[in-house]
Amino acid sequence: MREHNGKVYIEENKHDIEELKEIVSILRSPEGCSWDMAQTHESMEKCLIDETNEVLTAIDNGDFENLCEELGDVLLQVLLHTEIAKENGKFTFEDVVQKLSEKLIRRHPHVFGDVKRPETPEESLALWKSIKKLEKERKENKK
Repeated sequence: MREHNGKVYIEENKHDIEELKEIVSILRSPEGCSWDMAQTHESMEKCLIDETNEVLTAIDNGDFENLCEELGDVLLQVLLHTEIAKENGKFTFEDVVQKLSEKLIRRHPHVFGDVKRPETPEESLALWKSIKKLEKERKENKK
């Protein structure tokens, strides 16, 4: 067992998202893993596709044990990409969480606002798509 930043990481211990972020940061550090340190957004594109396909296979097979593991692999991809972005001064994991939270609240005005709640999943999806279309139009008009 090796200590990192005054802490020992033990496989069987209970872990949370903050510790997982620490682990990824250590893997990318000079004391970390040469493969992880060498990765870029571009070099990881195929990994993200492969891991996503493995999630889809687990879903198709109804294999929930494997689905749990594969979702973890997709989460690792997200954490690695955000760590790389943080290292380059672009954005952080917290920025990703903030943007996602804002989007979910904005695109669910029937839950977090005063818009009438759609009656069906199809109506909910149509509302989501209409809000997304408006966002895209606003973004294009700002250019």
